[in-house]
Amino acid sequence: MKNYTITVNGSVYDVVVEEGAGSGAAPAAAPRPVAAPKAAPAAAPKAAAGAGSIKVEAGAAGKVFKLEAKVGQAVKKGDAVVIIEAMKMEIPVVAPEDGTVASIDVAVGDSVEAGSTLATLN
Repeated sequence: MKNYTITVNGSVYDVVVEEGAGSGAAPAAAPRPVAAPKAAPAAAPKAAAGAGSIKVEAGAAGKVFKLEAKVGQAVKKGDAVVIIEAMKMEIPVVAPEDGTVASIDVAVGDSVEAGSTLATLN
């Protein structure tokens, strides 16, 4: 048995090939997805002219599920600003302190990595 990692059109597959016992038949390959393809590096996030100094960062990698706050909205420490979805769970990303939302740097459906800046506060 041999293991191979193959990339086809940006999708990565782990393939296990069993060698036949002299049957002359071609070996059977069973592709199965390993991981989602890595997205190309995104351009710098679009910051509003008055982007704030307090960053609201993702605690886990996932997809932006919902925007709970809008630019200009006042938030208290612990208020949800963005909801991300990871492993079928909705995870609120909360304001680290009281402030006003200066920018929302993501859109619903965006993929984010842990530590990514999702929004800023003043």
